[in-house]
Amino acid sequence: MPQPLWQKSGIQIDARIMRFMAGDDVLLDREFFLCDITASKAHVEGLANIGVVSAEEAAALKRELDALAADFTRGAFVLDARFEDGHSAIEARLTERLGDAGRRVHTGRSRNDQVLVATRLWLKDKLAALDVACRAIAQVCLERAAQPAIPLPGYTHLQRAVVSSTAMWFAGFAEGFIDNALRAQQTLALIDANPLGTAAGYGVNLPLDRAHTTRALGFARMQVSPIYAQLSRGKFELAALEAFASALLDLRRMAWDLSLFTTSEFDFVHLPPEYITGSSIMPNKHNPDVVELLRASYAMVAASRCEIEQLLSLPSGYQRDLQFTKGALCHGVLHGLGALELVPDLLTRMAWNEPAMRAAIEPAMYATDVAIEHAAAGVPFRDAYRAAAEAAAAAGQGRTPEGSLAARMSPGASGDLRLDELVARLRALDH
Repeated sequence: MPQPLWQKSGIQIDARIMRFMAGDDVLLDREFFLCDITASKAHVEGLANIGVVSAEEAAALKRELDALAADFTRGAFVLDARFEDGHSAIEARLTERLGDAGRRVHTGRSRNDQVLVATRLWLKDKLAALDVACRAIAQVCLERAAQPAIPLPGYTHLQRAVVSSTAMWFAGFAEGFIDNALRAQQTLALIDANPLGTAAGYGVNLPLDRAHTTRALGFARMQVSPIYAQLSRGKFELAALEAFASALLDLRRMAWDLSLFTTSEFDFVHLPPEYITGSSIMPNKHNPDVVELLRASYAMVAASRCEIEQLLSLPSGYQRDLQFTKGALCHGVLHGLGALELVPDLLTRMAWNEPAMRAAIEPAMYATDVAIEHAAAGVPFRDAYRAAAEAAAAAGQGRTPEGSLAARMSPGASGDLRLDELVARLRALDH
């Protein structure tokens, strides 16, 4: 490992303490390494703009940074225990190749704003991916909602309640994931602020060209206050995890439905074979393991959020506790994104078992229709309700699921799904 810049003269580094402090930071930094290199290039350009490095040095540094990115991508450069972290690896490589020019790269910046800007760039990319994943799920849901509706029992309290439909089920989750995509975009806009150039949280005595790095890195604005840049570490990570949790919460409820609907007791849904596993001991079993793990994925994101939140009981300024936010962030975001990206194919290929669904619709499920019809004819609703309750067993006489669904004309209900409105909302997210 190259000698740390912060090592004091005459002090021997204890390897055990160093391992504890470094932890798995260098391994986690593999996830952020390319973002760190991108930010370093912008920083080099900014230093050249104020004369700290020459134009020739800047060109050489950027060339070596590009080479490092290429070597890392193809596996020729491995970020491992030789380095304290990704930042020191970059500086070591530049120093090895370019000598003093490589040593100048750290001028005007701290590992604090290096971590901040690399994490911020990474989060922007992952929130954009979240937006895409949520819109893909919404698109599939809308496409399936537009197909001929199949009657499906609607449940409250896990008890049969009213006649519903596959179209209503898909439309409900379509709108949810449209909102989740919107939240991803709004969260990206919140965190789209450049912290590079805030150094350790108090600025530096150089006229750093922060406007240039903001433009070069594609940020919407500069994060002006160095103190707030430090205060936002953890805060912005929580905001991103909350956006992921919003989507995973809807996915959990969808997966719960599918878990129930695939049981022999319901038998409403047949899953694609790739999403089913067998038992290690019971040859007869066909288990919806993927759906169950999708259902559990919200817990992974929520745990990551909780872990970071517990670390943020801190005063202003940088504290080393914040190092531990990195693992939780990676785990929550990458797991959540991986789960969501499986959903469009699952929803496209799952099949409804229409005979079982129709068989589960019983006469009492029309009682609400009867009560509403009587109320519309002038009977006080409470009287109509009681009469329908008393005759619930006969409520289905002369009725069909299709008739019940067609008569449900309140906006958004089965007779007026307003899919065109949902399609318009989804398209409005595409900018």
